[in-house]
Amino acid sequence: MKNRRLYAGLLAFAFVTIFSIMLAFSGNTKVQAAEENTAAATEAQAADSTGSKAIAAGIVVGLAAAAGAIGMGIAVAKSAESMARQPEIAGKINSTMMLGMVFIETAIIYALIVAILIIFVL
Repeated sequence: MKNRRLYAGLLAFAFVTIFSIMLAFSGNTKVQAAEENTAAATEAQAADSTGSKAIAAGIVVGLAAAAGAIGMGIAVAKSAESMARQPEIAGKINSTMMLGMVFIETAIIYALIVAILIIFVL
């Protein structure tokens, strides 16, 4: 039971970290550029904004992929251990593990979509 709480806490920490980094790097530079009213400053800030968005997107996808890989590794290890202890229910354990893998992979794909939105929309 303690391991589940630990894993849930680590997962929540990973998501909070991902979104905090995403918000930190995707500032609204349009308002800052409008205040300065110069074309050179606008171009410089747009270039700086693009670099910040790329860094934020890379961090979001990297952290999500790393957290997903850790979760998948733990799931496979625990299911293999369970199948070794009770081989008669290996089919149920395997199907449950695959369903869990789908949910983990879906979270990683959501992070990829958020990263794409950071780059193209913000």
